[in-house]
Amino acid sequence: MDRSHDVRALRTVLARLDPSVGDGGADALPRFALGVPGLDADLGGGLVRGGLHEVFAQGPMPAAAGFAAGLALRAAAGRPLVWIRQAHVGAEAGELYAQGLAEMGIDPSRMVLVRVKDMAGVLRAGSEALACKALGAVVMESWGQSRHLDLTATRRLGLAGAETGVTPLMLRVAADPIPSAAQSRWQAGAATSRDLPGLPGLPAFAVELLRLRSGANGRAWRLEWDHEAHSFREQALSGGVVSLPLDRPAAQAGGAVWRQAG
Repeated sequence: MDRSHDVRALRTVLARLDPSVGDGGADALPRFALGVPGLDADLGGGLVRGGLHEVFAQGPMPAAAGFAAGLALRAAAGRPLVWIRQAHVGAEAGELYAQGLAEMGIDPSRMVLVRVKDMAGVLRAGSEALACKALGAVVMESWGQSRHLDLTATRRLGLAGAETGVTPLMLRVAADPIPSAAQSRWQAGAATSRDLPGLPGLPAFAVELLRLRSGANGRAWRLEWDHEAHSFREQALSGGVVSLPLDRPAAQAGGAVWRQAG
């Protein structure tokens, strides 16, 4: 047995859970950039790959879902995704829409959608998905507060991601932040999009970094998503509001598509 290899692996896992631990501290951890130089610099080179990250919805849910989808694509780096969804989210905010996912740059054939009844199911399915090293990211979307989601549960998710390098993303809808083991915590809402000649604007997001374990908190950005480059970029302020195409009400499945603007 190569004990030195085991020790290095353990240090990497511990450092993902707490960037102050391990050789080189936070700077030594593998990261994924969001694509915005100034933002990535503030994040120390990007977000920790395999670390737990939280996104809280501000206002209409599709904007937060779009931001989480962008983070998942950046973290996955071409590998498949798993999106775990509590059933109540679909009942309240609409189901994920395959065409909308494709417009964000997600290949539906490379994303597995899992529907579960409650938060306990979200956590159980998330832990199982994070054990699969072939995946790039796991999005866990839930509605409201739950006694099942606590500091211990988030530590387990962080440990599972640290062991495999698969990035866990918690998308919280109609919920308030609680103490957690997340490397970063974001609040995301819709922003005004830029006008493009003869075309709808790119999806735009107003995001705030509520908590960063190894850096500054409380900063805000206006971002837009470039689906061709699979990258965020800083937004120039002007224009109207673009529809975010990720969701449609469950009641209209098979009928006309409703899109949430802003």
